Amino acid sequence: MVLKRPRFRGISSFSVAFAALVGIASLSGVSPAMLGAQTVSVSSEQPDAIHWADSVLATMTLRDRAAQMVWPNIYADYVPADAASWRRITSYVRDQKVGGILMSIGSPIEMAVKLNALQRLSYLPLIVGADLETGAGMRARGGYFVPNAIDLGGATVFPSEMAYGAANDTALTYTEGRVTAVEGRALGIHIDFSPVMDVNNNPENPVINTRSYGEDPHAVAKLGAAFIHGLQNNGMIATAKHFPGHGDTETNSHLALPVINVSRARLDSVELVPFRAAIRAGVGAVMTFHGSMPALDSSGAPGTLSTNVVTKLLRDELGFRGLVISDAMDMKGVTDKYGVTESIKRAVAAGVDVLIQPVDVPTAIDAVVDGVKEGRYSETRVSESARRILATKRELGLDRNRLVDLDSLRAVVGDSAHVALAQAAADRSITVVRDSLHVLPLKLVPGQKVLSITIARRSDLGASTAFNSTLSKSLPELRQEFVNSDDPAVNYPRLMSMADSADVTIVSSYVGQSWNVTSVDAPQAFADWITSMVRNGRKVIVVAFGNPYLLSQIPSAPEYVVAWDGAPVSQQSAARVILGLTPALGHLPITIPPVARRGDGLTLTP
Repeated sequence: MVLKRPRFRGISSFSVAFAALVGIASLSGVSPAMLGAQTVSVSSEQPDAIHWADSVLATMTLRDRAAQMVWPNIYADYVPADAASWRRITSYVRDQKVGGILMSIGSPIEMAVKLNALQRLSYLPLIVGADLETGAGMRARGGYFVPNAIDLGGATVFPSEMAYGAANDTALTYTEGRVTAVEGRALGIHIDFSPVMDVNNNPENPVINTRSYGEDPHAVAKLGAAFIHGLQNNGMIATAKHFPGHGDTETNSHLALPVINVSRARLDSVELVPFRAAIRAGVGAVMTFHGSMPALDSSGAPGTLSTNVVTKLLRDELGFRGLVISDAMDMKGVTDKYGVTESIKRAVAAGVDVLIQPVDVPTAIDAVVDGVKEGRYSETRVSESARRILATKRELGLDRNRLVDLDSLRAVVGDSAHVALAQAAADRSITVVRDSLHVLPLKLVPGQKVLSITIARRSDLGASTAFNSTLSKSLPELRQEFVNSDDPAVNYPRLMSMADSADVTIVSSYVGQSWNVTSVDAPQAFADWITSMVRNGRKVIVVAFGNPYLLSQIPSAPEYVVAWDGAPVSQQSAARVILGLTPALGHLPITIPPVARRGDGLTLTP
């Protein structure tokens, strides 16, 4: 399966102007070729890669082959050489001989240094995967220094996938993939566990939400394919997830087993549409769904553990030949019913190649080996997966160079031109759903009092930091207030009194999806407070930086803006739209029942 450069059809007129900005980016930093990156060809049928993989397989024991399939999660935090966590990680590589690493959060330099150190310890090159759904900055950021909330910087953070759905432009999406690949490879990451190809057709979905491009399967397919091409044309493997579709559920698979009880015909017309497009686009990897679809497997087994899903549907029917990667194997969607070792064996029997983030690494490797000894599957089955993984390492060029150049990292990661591309995408995405009072953009008059109230978790140190900073440049008297969304005893009467003394109150909500929540709804007391302010005639602008479906809880809100996520670029774009410095151009890629339809969005010009 050789990846070819895409031919995009129907690219909007905005793309012509946008191409100039793309050109600027290509001149400002280090090119993919300078990083050793090139168009990725991922296939179990490439003769050179298979020859190398087979030569390595011939030297490996069954346990060594099983270890290639197990990829533990690590952090890019600083740890001294004698720390227990460092000894544990180095043992995974040196003693257990794992085939890859799942990289979590940390600063760019520490991430690259740590990965180089682990690569040197490994007898074979490691493949490094990471969730880079919103760019390399989703993982490679320095965080915030407390108590002053100083942003320590890092890789480029792009808006969420649903923001790209609101912009509906393949050129923007392709460019996000390109920049993510260039920055990710500079850090030592080879596989991006994105794009999310789930169709978010359930507003109550607590874990997908804005991670999806939207509710239209064909739009998801188009935008996802563009991202895949952008990523893989620049040296990084893309991963379409979560097969065969995690969109139509109200259950968080991190916490329980979702069941999507729809017909096969519905799956063919909705959930499977984007994955077929991803496979046609040459996607190198597919990640499985820890959820049950009885139409595909009447046993109730989650997709990750189902032969019907992984082998019969994905491999045989859809013809996918790349890597099949499990979702995290410590999630309750698989462990609650099947346990740690049984879920590993069932995943391998189903046809999964890579088992990420197991509860315990030696136990996971032993479970793969024990499955052979118990007759659950053959040694050949394990060798097939090990061969695919090794061949992928060869295709990525890791057999020739597994290290990254630390000296060139600063010229690539977080480059200002890359940030400008993220800002351009955010500018296109801001969606004004309602402007019933004709407040937007703000008509600034001397002495106007504007109150900005932010509702977010206390731990979200970046919530409204860039938003309020941008507003303050035009509104020097801006009053700011923070509300902890986890506080059950918020003093809403006090907030009401503050709003009474303001001409306009801007309420920014960061309440939304997360891996550890069961609902995306805002606190009811918060929704009631918004409704009361509207009833009392206050001018309230609600900005959704979290769950875009918030309007369903506050249907009387006269002013409603969707910014799609809390990335700094999204905050700046939202503020600039409110101030009239940037036009509002986005349109809803989702339905907000029962108050707004897909495609809604007011075009506001400065």
